[in-house]
Amino acid sequence: MAKIAFIGAGSIVFCKTLLNDLMATPVLKGSQFSLMGPTLWKLEKMKIYADQIISKNHLDAYISCTTDRREALKDADYVILMFQIGGNDAFRFDYEIPLKYGVDQCIGDSMGPGGVFRCLRTAPVLIGIGNDIAELCPGAVVLNYVNPMGAVCTTAARAASMTMVGLCHGVQTTLDLVAGYTNVKKAEIDYLCAGINHMAWFLKLEKDGKDLYPLLKANMEKPEYYKNEKVRGEVMRQCGYFMTESTGHLSEYLPWFRKSRECLDRYCDEPAFGGESGASYHFGIMIAEKFRNTDVLAIESGELEPRSKEYCSYIIEAIETGIPFRFNGNVPNRGHITNLPANATVEVPVYADREGLHPFVVGDLPPHLAAMNMSNLSVQGLAADAAIKGDPELAFWAIAMDPLTSAVLDLKRIRDMVHEMFEAETKWLPQFKGKGLRKTEHIDVPKGTVGVPVPVDPALAINSRFGKLGSAEI
Repeated sequence: MAKIAFIGAGSIVFCKTLLNDLMATPVLKGSQFSLMGPTLWKLEKMKIYADQIISKNHLDAYISCTTDRREALKDADYVILMFQIGGNDAFRFDYEIPLKYGVDQCIGDSMGPGGVFRCLRTAPVLIGIGNDIAELCPGAVVLNYVNPMGAVCTTAARAASMTMVGLCHGVQTTLDLVAGYTNVKKAEIDYLCAGINHMAWFLKLEKDGKDLYPLLKANMEKPEYYKNEKVRGEVMRQCGYFMTESTGHLSEYLPWFRKSRECLDRYCDEPAFGGESGASYHFGIMIAEKFRNTDVLAIESGELEPRSKEYCSYIIEAIETGIPFRFNGNVPNRGHITNLPANATVEVPVYADREGLHPFVVGDLPPHLAAMNMSNLSVQGLAADAAIKGDPELAFWAIAMDPLTSAVLDLKRIRDMVHEMFEAETKWLPQFKGKGLRKTEHIDVPKGTVGVPVPVDPALAINSRFGKLGSAEI
């Protein structure tokens, strides 16, 4: 029977959901679930919850908990990653320091200063897990839920040896919206979705061979639809394609929606993930307070609930049974999207079966969609390299190239902001120990300053009554 290791099992809501899904999967009868995290009391509460379900539903399953990562990983068939280094303490710096400089993030876990620093904090632990997997369970399939998904998967591909796929629920939940906005049952929609995590494009939306885009676009022109999708709807109106993330997410990934008060008031004025400043950070604080004062697992009924929309249990079921399951996953780009970089992480359709994971070859994206993806992939690649090498200058450039940050700040202010974030988060960044980010100051040019003569090669320029002309201008 399978051994499934949960790394970061103190994540109460997420671990609970995936545990229920896996225990509700018949083929996993007799499996061992090894819960690992740094806080034993949280793991023990999760074990009590799971044991209650096992007992009440007469399931054949075994739950163990440990703070020893190697113990959890030894001989595992599947490894599920769901950890967050630094928790809300680090997240506060990710949100509040950039906000002080004028970079207003709604989510801050995938792109922007928050997403880059989350990658920097995650990398040492991720690489350590990869080393342990190579030694203790080299054949394990790793299912990653850790954000920033794109940068984390890129880090793993460049610095660790493991079979990993990154999982998100953006495609499933967006299809629910499309079904509602077009009045077509979700199961009847034929679609192709590809791009990168949190910015994958629905290249095809059809029912019985009929294109659903005309109806979706017509509805999005109506205020009652547009209100729900101000950024995602506006992007579709301009580029022709719907994508997989909410206004709150997408508003951070592109330079046009959070760069000024005017833009925020027009596009990001809905509550929570509709664009509210700090929505994800404030939600995390609220959940932490709720769980601090209420033992939510103690009031669980012990009922085995239907499986959720999360892909995890269905992928494992497909590998165990050999019955194929199609999903959208984040994988290294080995020619799957031909006009995105080969060393990037892309999100494409993938089949899982007994032979493993088989990503689709999508080909070229429409060039304007690829261009938007590229603006994010540059940041993700720089962040991954900075995290692996412990290079603060690369970290600075990852944030400097971020679309939102670069729309708001000049290079000097970005450098000041990144320097302050490094100082605040140093305890979670061991790979940067002893390496400081270089500081610079503005150079003020006094009024009346005359510039030094500009050297000109006589062979490349001539004098004329129009001034010096370069040879290319003659």
